[in-house]
Amino acid sequence: MTGEPPLETGWLPTTSDGDTLLRRYLLNLADSTAAITRSLGGRERRDERFALADAGRPAGFASSGLLLQPVVDDAVAETLAEVAHFYGFGSDEVRGEVTLFSPWPTPDLRPHGWHLVGHPPLHLLPAGAVAPPPPAGLRIERVADEETLARWERVAVAAYPFRDLRGFGRGALLGEGILADDCHRLWLGSVGETDLAAAQAHLAHGLTDVLLVATLRQARRQGYGAAMTWAAVTAEPEQPTMLLSSDDGRPVYDRMGFLPLSRWTLWYRYR
Repeated sequence: MTGEPPLETGWLPTTSDGDTLLRRYLLNLADSTAAITRSLGGRERRDERFALADAGRPAGFASSGLLLQPVVDDAVAETLAEVAHFYGFGSDEVRGEVTLFSPWPTPDLRPHGWHLVGHPPLHLLPAGAVAPPPPAGLRIERVADEETLARWERVAVAAYPFRDLRGFGRGALLGEGILADDCHRLWLGSVGETDLAAAQAHLAHGLTDVLLVATLRQARRQGYGAAMTWAAVTAEPEQPTMLLSSDDGRPVYDRMGFLPLSRWTLWYRYR
């Protein structure tokens, strides 16, 4: 019947931010990517279809697109053309890999120049989880100054690893302005005088999104990664925590009590 509002889908322009946990997670992830990219002096664009951010150079996941609604077959070409224009594919002025995240299955994007990464699982840890004691000797501190940020960044680049950022120096992943954003939090894990683990999370829209947990190779399988994740979880224990993981990393989150919700679709494209 004409004049009636459309049935709610969960991704309309009028959909409330808190409609579902997925909606809240999407908006949290869009906000965090924009905050990271702004700290690096990058650009962003957002409408009801997607949230795009571009650092203009290799910078981890700072140059990423996030679909805010499903892309149907008859809109693929138009949507991807706008994405391509924003990121300047084919231009010599920008470089670095661009990642495109979708909470839903997508049509085949390979004819449009994209490569499939895979289908990472999305996890939820309900509010109120209690952290176990950290491994003996591990000291976890919240990053609150530029010196500690530089140490955090060195560990994150080496441990994740972001191979294309090795040797880049300070500012490879984050600008100093990120320290002023209380929604965006970082933790550094050390044993003695050795920094060996890093964690990163964004707190917004009523949940915590764990964006990164990385441990140096020589320090893995000692419980440090789980302890760093718990530091993020307990930053605001009264709200749920969500994260995307790799299949290799999934067992850690299963043991922590995270619940698998769905699998996303992840694409990348070079420029």
